[in-house]
Amino acid sequence: MEDGVLKEGFLVKRGHIVHNWKARWFILRQNTLLYYKLEGGRKVTPPKGRILLDGCAITCPCLEYENRPLLIKLKTRTSTEYFLEACSREERDAWAFEITGAIHAGQPGKVQQLHILKNSFKLPPHISLHCIVDKMHDSSGGIRPSPNMEQGSTYKKTFIGSSLVDWLISNSFSANRLEAVTLASMLMEENFLRPVGVRSMGAIRSGDLAEQFLDDSTALYTFAESYKKKISSKEDISLSTVELSGTVVKQGYLAKQGHKRKNWKVRRFVLRKDPAFLHYYDPSKEENRPVGGFSLRGSLVSALEDNGVPTGVKGNVQGNLFKVITKDDTHYYIQASSRAERTEWIEAIKKLT
Repeated sequence: MEDGVLKEGFLVKRGHIVHNWKARWFILRQNTLLYYKLEGGRKVTPPKGRILLDGCAITCPCLEYENRPLLIKLKTRTSTEYFLEACSREERDAWAFEITGAIHAGQPGKVQQLHILKNSFKLPPHISLHCIVDKMHDSSGGIRPSPNMEQGSTYKKTFIGSSLVDWLISNSFSANRLEAVTLASMLMEENFLRPVGVRSMGAIRSGDLAEQFLDDSTALYTFAESYKKKISSKEDISLSTVELSGTVVKQGYLAKQGHKRKNWKVRRFVLRKDPAFLHYYDPSKEENRPVGGFSLRGSLVSALEDNGVPTGVKGNVQGNLFKVITKDDTHYYIQASSRAERTEWIEAIKKLT
């Protein structure tokens, strides 16, 4: 990275005037977050815009868009709001950590607190959030939603925060209440749960990289509608259920050359194993359905020459390119944001071919 650059990479940004979503290349410096348009696999200079971080407030997680659970919200000193979407919870938290550090650079105590947060509880690799939610829905040993009252209002099919914490500990998903609160926050951040009522919604609005879930007998939560749709929609079940059933090994934003028009677009790639598939999603769309994908069985993956434009690549696109050739001889040309990232993707894919 260049001198003075704290972090750089793709994020999906909501437009100011027309609220559409577009992938931009972001560069974080000590007091500024710059973003660039991408054309032909390269960032277009000068920057498309800049966000001054002095006096900026950050909200992470930001749950203002139900279908975009991986958002960071920045509110500048002049009350301009920016919504930025990452490709994974880990990447979102990494960006939020670095941005918050840049905002509070003059406050060592705040930065130290962030380091403690960053190194806090991690979900064990053998447990998936889907597994936990499935068990929560179990009719015999799961969470049983019921009507609950708060400040004179009755909310149907809800459960209280402290009950979920108790349940996570009793089912050995967490060792203590602090871990359980962190895990419940993860479930909420990934859009499996949502807050209901004044108490739990208030905790969301006041968030600044702190735990959002309340271990409290007055805070109410419910299962998110998106989860119910996910398990009951016939349309989703018909969409190659086997392809999408594998464990996610790696995900991230990469640029991909189109098959017909040969133009380059940023896509969110998700690599799964058992079975081995690589799917890609359009980050500008809200529906979480792949726009393409292919089986990795019998595929070949290789890095392309960094000097000059390789054969098969259209336009003046150079650097950090790799190619995947499927079993049926379809060629996919993909560009990573750095040599290191390209190597990581190639090695991860090779293990599954």
